[in-house]
Amino acid sequence: MKTLAPAPSITDQVYTSILDAICDGELEPGARLTQDSVASMLSVSRQPVGQALMLLKQQRLLVDAGRRGLRVAPLEPAFLRSIYQLRQALEPYAATLAAANATAADLARGDALLAAGRKALASGSIGGLIDADMAFHMHVYDVAGNPLFVDVMGQLWNHLRRAMREVIQHPELREAVWKEHAAIHAAIRDGDGPRAAALINSHLERAAAKVDSALLSPRAAARRPASTRSGSARRGARSAR
Repeated sequence: MKTLAPAPSITDQVYTSILDAICDGELEPGARLTQDSVASMLSVSRQPVGQALMLLKQQRLLVDAGRRGLRVAPLEPAFLRSIYQLRQALEPYAATLAAANATAADLARGDALLAAGRKALASGSIGGLIDADMAFHMHVYDVAGNPLFVDVMGQLWNHLRRAMREVIQHPELREAVWKEHAAIHAAIRDGDGPRAAALINSHLERAAAKVDSALLSPRAAARRPASTRSGSARRGARSAR
């Protein structure tokens, strides 16, 4: 008989439900959440909701809203820039290791991930494109052979999921992303670490610029609380000087 996988706990299910609602845009930045409101929506007790909300707060996806509970954190351009700076420090090295370590099975899995990306591209599914993008990059971390790449970036990908939704609204950018992924995979297949590193670095530079532009657009700015918008404007003015 096959061993049965343990079912997710109620807390895990509540956490995943809230997380997906935040990352999918169902809960927009500034949306307020309380234990009572979430427990009522999900038909669960307050205890697992409280645990899930605290975990999401620790992960910077929720912030305090005074006595009114918590609210969905704004998409902060400065924080996303920091994530992309970290990615540019880690991912070229991960790609170099992946080019040295990739087995035939790893390369076949990469082919399958590219096919899944092209399928999502053809369908126009925003969620499918984001999931496929995440799966491709996590594959590179995994093939690199250093579990810390997966651990560190896995904690940050939920913030990227939120930001990417703003970028992928533009159909003309979607095709370019998957052409770049295909080129990175080809370099890994060829065992060419320097080429894989250079390609993934330029891929991330372009992605960071697109995210920054999208988050500073009037559409995205209008969805941030007024205090956050003014703070971003002051930081932008300082960098302009």
